[in-house]
Amino acid sequence: MQAALDRTFHALSDPTRRAMVQRLSRGPATVSELARPLTISLPAVVQHLQVLENCGVIRSEKVGRVRTCAIEPNALSAAERWISDRRQLWERRLDRLADFLDDADAAPRKSPGKGEPG
Repeated sequence: MQAALDRTFHALSDPTRRAMVQRLSRGPATVSELARPLTISLPAVVQHLQVLENCGVIRSEKVGRVRTCAIEPNALSAAERWISDRRQLWERRLDRLADFLDDADAAPRKSPGKGEPG
């Protein structure tokens, strides 16, 4: 599972591929439709799509000369779960820190006595 997660995060680390995933989240698109707003060559677009397909984030289907791509939601679910687990861990830690600080603020303070630094 870790290797698959690594491939997914690697694929999503590139802004061009994230833009493609964002577009595909609205529905399937042809390679030409995905390439249209980008400032890279069609072969570069195809390479990016291959990275996304190899890690399972998207799937594609070729009918005649037209290749259509679609998002594969299950692949993103694993990454989402990993991120959510990290977020929950840090939220619990921050909640414990807030409780500790609240307890420290509520604890009675000892006033300095005569001859003690104040």
